[in-house]
Formats: sequence, C-alpha cells, structure tokens
Amino acid sequence: MSTKSVCIVGAGPSGLVAAKTLLHNAPKDTFRVSLFDSQGDIGGLWPTSRTDNGRQVHPLMVANQSKHTMHFSDQAWEEDVPQLPLAWMVGRYLRRYMDRYLTAHPDFELGLSTRVVKATPIEAGWEVLLRSADGKEETRAFDQILVASGFFGKPIIPETLQKPRSDIPVIHSSGYRDLKGLLGAGRPGGGKILVVGGQMSGVEIAGTIASHLSSAVNSPGDSSIEGIEKYSIHHVVQRPIWVFPLFTSPEPTAAAAPFLPLDFSSYNLNNRPHPLVNTQGHIAEDMAKVVHGMFQRVIGNDQSEYSDHLRPTDGERTKQPYLAVSDWYCDFVRSGLIALSSGKVESLEGGTATLSPQGEKVDDVAAVVVATGFDASPCLDFLPQDVLQKLNHSPRHIDQPVALAFHGTHHPAVPGLGFVGFYRSPYWGVMQMQARFLARYWALSRKDEASSELREKLSQDVSIQRTLDLRDDPRCSQFPMGDYAFLMQEFSEALGLPIEAPFTDGLPRLSHNGLPLNMLSPARYPDATDGEEARENSRKLREDTRNVALAGLTTPRFVARAVFRSLLGTWKLERDLVSKLPSHPTGHFSGTAKFLLRRKTPDGLQCASAEASAADPAPEDDEDLEYLYIEEGEFKTDTGFGFKATRRYVWRYNDRLDVLSVWFVKPDDDKRADYLFHEVEFSMPEDGKRDNGWSAKAGHLCIDDFYNVKYNFAFQGVNLRDWSVGYTVRGPKKDYTIHGIYKR
Repeated sequence: MSTKSVCIVGAGPSGLVAAKTLLHNAPKDTFRVSLFDSQGDIGGLWPTSRTDNGRQVHPLMVANQSKHTMHFSDQAWEEDVPQLPLAWMVGRYLRRYMDRYLTAHPDFELGLSTRVVKATPIEAGWEVLLRSADGKEETRAFDQILVASGFFGKPIIPETLQKPRSDIPVIHSSGYRDLKGLLGAGRPGGGKILVVGGQMSGVEIAGTIASHLSSAVNSPGDSSIEGIEKYSIHHVVQRPIWVFPLFTSPEPTAAAAPFLPLDFSSYNLNNRPHPLVNTQGHIAEDMAKVVHGMFQRVIGNDQSEYSDHLRPTDGERTKQPYLAVSDWYCDFVRSGLIALSSGKVESLEGGTATLSPQGEKVDDVAAVVVATGFDASPCLDFLPQDVLQKLNHSPRHIDQPVALAFHGTHHPAVPGLGFVGFYRSPYWGVMQMQARFLARYWALSRKDEASSELREKLSQDVSIQRTLDLRDDPRCSQFPMGDYAFLMQEFSEALGLPIEAPFTDGLPRLSHNGLPLNMLSPARYPDATDGEEARENSRKLREDTRNVALAGLTTPRFVARAVFRSLLGTWKLERDLVSKLPSHPTGHFSGTAKFLLRRKTPDGLQCASAEASAADPAPEDDEDLEYLYIEEGEFKTDTGFGFKATRRYVWRYNDRLDVLSVWFVKPDDDKRADYLFHEVEFSMPEDGKRDNGWSAKAGHLCIDDFYNVKYNFAFQGVNLRDWSVGYTVRGPKKDYTIHGIYKR
C-alpha cells in the first residue's frame, strides 16, 4: 500500500499529537504528514515563552487543570513545573514534544506562517491552496485533511456591544492583559468594569481583574492609573454557577481537609459506577439535583454567603448545573469588589448599561470586558459549502457547530476528512485518543488487530444524531461533547487500549467510599505501538501522579496553599491577652482583620537573630501573591481602660516550596514587608483524626524575646470555617500569652 499524505491544519496541541500519532503509532510508511499553521510558531493558543504575548492566552495565565491531566501519555513534564503550569510552560511542553517526536522525522513537514486557504475534494483526495505570510500561494494535493485548528476562531461580542452609543472601551476577555491596557490613564472618579458573560471565562476574567485591582490599590507606591482605588467590577451573569478553586479536597467534610489539584477528585474513577456512562448531554431533573448536591458538597456551602446570585434556588437545582474555576472570585464577591447582577446586557449608552429582563441599570461604567465565548466557524472557512453542509454546519450553535461521528472525529459522508480537538474543552487525553482513532480508521484496510473492535463501535455510534438532538435542547449540559472519563473509556474500547492499573500502593482509603483515590490521566493509556522512550515517559507520569496523591493525602502538602487562598477578605477577630507582668496589660481586643491580595513585593531583610528562611526569595518575575494584613479594633484592659489598636503584617505563600510565612512591615512604610516574623509549619492530625482542623506551629527569636506560635485552621469544604493563632512570649521583660479567633 502506498504512503498516504496528510495535511494537518493547526500546530497547537491537537495538530502536534495528531502528527506524532500518525508517524509513530501507525505502521511504518503509512502516512506522510505536512503540518501548517498561520502563526509564526507552534503552540496554537499556548505561548512558548514568558514574553510571547501575541496569543489568545496570556503567557502568565495559570492553567485551570493540573499537569496530571494536561499531558500526552508519551511526554513527561519537566520536574520543576508546578502542579498548575503557567501558559508559557504549556507551550514549552509542546515544543519539547515536537522536538522529541517530529522535528527530525523524515516524513514530517512543518509549514509555519502558512494558511490553508481552501481545500477542495478531488477524486484522489484533496486539493489544498496554501498562502504564506508574504502572500505567495501554492496548490498541493493530499490524500487526507485533518482539522486541528481549535475551537477559538473568532471572539464573540454581542451585537448590543459591538457599536455601543458610548466611547467606553469594549474588549473581549481574550484580549485582556493588564489594567493599564484596559483603563489607560484612568479617571479621577474611577468607575465600574463591566464583565459580561457568566460561564467559565466570565468568572475567570472577573477574578483576574479583581486580583489586579486589589494589587494596584494595596501595593506600595502610587499607581500610574488615576483613581485606581475607585474602580470596581460589576459582573452580569444569567444563572448561578458553582465556582471551584484550583485545589479541592477528596475529603471535603473534614475540618483538617487534605488538598490536591481539583482534577484529582473530579477524575477519581472510584467515585464512579462501572462501566462508565455519559453524564453529559441532556440533563434530566433528577440528575441535575444529584450533581448540584455533589458540587455543594465539594465547596462546603451553597454559595449564599458570597451572594444570592451564586446560590441556586430549589427550582434552579432541577436545571443543568454550571461550573467555573477561580481561586479568588468568590471572596472578591464577598468583599464587594465584584458586584453581581442577573440578566443580559441589552444596551450601553454613555456610561450606563441596561439589563433585561428587569430593566436594571448599571451606572458609571468605565470599561466593558466581554466573556461570551468564541465562534468556531472561522476555523472551518477553508472547507467548501457543500462539505460544510454534509457536516451539518450551523454557525449559530456555537458549542456544536458541526455534527461528527464517533465523538467528534469524522463524518462518513466526507471521506478523508478528520478532526482532532474540535470541541469545547478538548481534554488532552481525548485529543490523543481522537488522533489514535483516525490513525486506525484511515488504515482500516490493513485489517489490523483493532479493526473488529473499531468496526463494532462504529456500528453502534450515534454521535451525529446525538449532536443534532442536543443543539436546541434547553436541558443541554455545559459541555455537550461528552463526559471526559466516559469518552476515554469509549476510545480505549474501540482501540483495544485497556487502561493501566493505577499506582495506588500506600494510598489511604477515602472515608466516603472506602476506596483509594484512582485518578484518570492520559498516561494510563499508553499505546501498544509506543517505543521504549514513550512508554518510559508514560510510567514517569503515572508515578508522579501517584506520588503527588500520596503526599496530598498523607502529609500537609498543599494545605498551606489552601489556607492562603481562603484568607482573602475580612474576618471578625476576638483576641485575649493575658500578661504575668505589670508592664503589659491584660485585656481583650475586638475588631476586624483584612487580608488584601496583591502581587509579591520585593523581599525585606530578615531579623538578624532569626535563622535563615527556607522561603528563599522568589525570582523577580515570579507570579507569587501575598496579602497585606491590616487589623483594626479596640483593646480594653481588665482595669476598664480602652484604646484603638491596629497592627499590620505581610502574609506570603511560596508556591515552589509550599511555604506560608508572616513578615513584619517597615516602620516607615506600612505597606512594605520588612523582615521575616515566622514560617508556618503544618503537622498531620494525630492518629489520623481530621475532626479538629489543621495544627501548625512557628517560632521566632527577636533579640532576647522568643515567640512560640500555635495555629489551628478548620475547613468547611474548600474554605476556612474559622482559624486561631496563639502566642506565648517569653523574655527578660516579657511574659504573656495571646489567643485570637478569626471568623467570617
């Protein structure tokens, strides 16, 4: 059989994994691959360096899935990559993937800055018109075309905001980079940043802008944006949405809850009945109630403590649930920096937005950020109209613009045309499985070993009709393509690639089901045709996932991170001070403590008598965050004398070292960290009992006085319910104890 030529459109994750699979996992000389992308580099949405700022994803954006989900089975991550990679790290991963498997392959061709303008079916395959960045055109023939151009063709901006009767800037969320780019020089009275769109990207961008505002207001020095302290965010949503932080707990009912990246619990196969069924698509009322209940259990509350707009009513619990991911969004809503309205923006005139259906007015709008998704149809504009008709192309159905067979891979009416990653939220494991499917499907005539399983699955496939039925279904799920775990099961059965047994040795059994954590990851599906290097990478990935799970469940790893995230906002503080010396009065403090989020500021000097800190200074370009801590209230002594009291610290979390630390502020600049007070050292609950919260300790010797510090942090779901800190201070002129309790 002659070698088949394949034109792959798009050099992002889908295109790269498709090229690798066709060249390495199909029989030798089956395919010859030409990979084209209109951009000047590979990666698609993902930038390949810190300074690569021309993509739709900001290079410093934190991924909302961990590296244990965002990988291909045949490429391990570098050891120094955090659990949740930054966007540029994802791009670097893709470059390493290409260099390992494609760059030197004799049957691989990479054409960057080259757009596929038109693809026309011909008797022997496809005639493809290519246009380079300098305008030169070339026509070539290919046996097959594989669409890997992604789902983010054109940002969608509602018609009511495309030509608003206003000079207020309107940008898409994908174009936001910083406050300066959005607000310019600012204005004396500040104003509202209106965020439109209440699903994943709306929540994420509102939380991101809020963190930038908080940092600008609470950092040392003056902002270059006038009136920055008078800006706020107004988020317009159409329904309540469950907001998950980036780390959740597999034991959410425990006060000393362990924490892991959110996908460890989301993709725990031991939480699912087997065989797996598809939980996406049409959502019946009973199933909706069950999932709402599951989401509430993970979060630990119904979200009413943040806003009634986030709390699903009894009636809304019968409708399909929606979720988003953000570390900061909910507590910024609680603090008031993000205000919420339910409805839809009908018009924007001057600085006033009008919402339907109630006619609510949002005044003093200074800028608008639209987070209403993308139109995928431009990613298919090279296909002729008759081909699009066969694919049931419908631009108005933005989540399901085409109806394809076998989970988004092809259409029988258009032979020689395949798709990889062309759906909303294409998990990396499914991308790789789709590529494997096409490699087998296009080589079926070779009668390979998987042909019988593949043909049987194809005979049972109803994907096309299912998509058509869901397009106008009012109960269609947030991600209609299909449940991730179910899709992986479907592909593994069709391809004869059984899932590898989990590395669960040493993992404790979870309380709710008596079973160990059993996380689904792409690495658990190595291809039988993989070479030794690819299989070793798969083993490394599985081992890393097991080691991280073990650390999260049997040590305090990631607890410091969960505590740090949950401190944001205002706490009620009650503190008792008991002194044994007359020089320090005994009494009670009552007030508030505010944790004000900001970017990490330059390190101060340590106290000369303190030991060297394990939390070594992070690089200047590190994206670590910190809090400016401000407590204010009244201290009343036992003798009846009272006075106003205030105190400031800086709280820091070092992500690389998983260390939480507290710093003094400078005497002459109460917004700037001075020197280290102490680091918080967490300890595992005694006898494995998790009912009493996480205990932690610290010590600090300053001159002749020693501060012995004890903490307790009690969680409810993913958030701190309450926490306490006690000091015992001993020195030549000091002998007192302090105990403070913090509650919302």
